[in-house]
Amino acid sequence: MRFEDLEVWKRAAHLSAELYKKLVNLRDYSFKDQITRAGLSISSNIAEGFERTSQRECLTFLSYSKGSCGELRSQLYVGVEIGYIDGETGKVWIKEATEISSMLSSLIKTKRGFIKKDST
Repeated sequence: MRFEDLEVWKRAAHLSAELYKKLVNLRDYSFKDQITRAGLSISSNIAEGFERTSQRECLTFLSYSKGSCGELRSQLYVGVEIGYIDGETGKVWIKEATEISSMLSSLIKTKRGFIKKDST
């Protein structure tokens, strides 16, 4: 399977693009850099995991991706609180990041099942 075929990758890539587009004029460059990098890391780690040769390596990168979802959500909460991100947009992005995280949890669980089957 190609990572481009995964719904979770498509949604993560779309969320990352939305972050870049909506925050393009944000003048706090360190915040903008951190939040866009966290968002980009989600889809990038899914892609890297699927390009690895072993299931265990894939799981490692899927775990990094899930961690980046948490990092992004944390930054979104702060961005809303300090007024960098409007509340409605923040809610939509937080919901999307949460759903992507859930999708990654399911994918990780499935991949772990394949590893257990291979090792028995």
